[in-house]
Amino acid sequence: MATDEDYMKIALEEAAQAAAEGEVPVGALLMREGCILARAHNEPIGGNDPSAHAEMLAIRRACATVGNYRLTGATLFVTLEPCTMCAGAILQARLERVVFGARDPKAGAVVSLYRLLDDQRFNHRVEVTEGIFSGACSEILSRFFKEKRVRAQLAPG
Repeated sequence: MATDEDYMKIALEEAAQAAAEGEVPVGALLMREGCILARAHNEPIGGNDPSAHAEMLAIRRACATVGNYRLTGATLFVTLEPCTMCAGAILQARLERVVFGARDPKAGAVVSLYRLLDDQRFNHRVEVTEGIFSGACSEILSRFFKEKRVRAQLAPG
């Protein structure tokens, strides 16, 4: 039987694909009952779409796959803690669980800045597991931004 770690490895593959495309390296995977519903990575730059976060794209694709805007019983695996926009979509889609790797101290809406997924004022709450491959998830982001800074310094200007 597959584990959270097995699924997070797939999300990390998606994050690596985002980095290869010049996007912030965040990857996501949506599962239900052992089946992959969707996988995605950040695409806001390439798609000229500020909402094209990995989580949003995975949710959209999964909804299209199942033919329903609700994804009850589904688990989202994502390399970085979701932001407020993505947390809102997670709540609206009625996901059962979110598993994320690295915390996002600047924009995290699950545990870092806000706790939207377990806010008692909403009529839906989401189980959260954090820290799966947090080192690898943080490292791919750190490396991406370090390389971006180096390229900016080397650029003629």
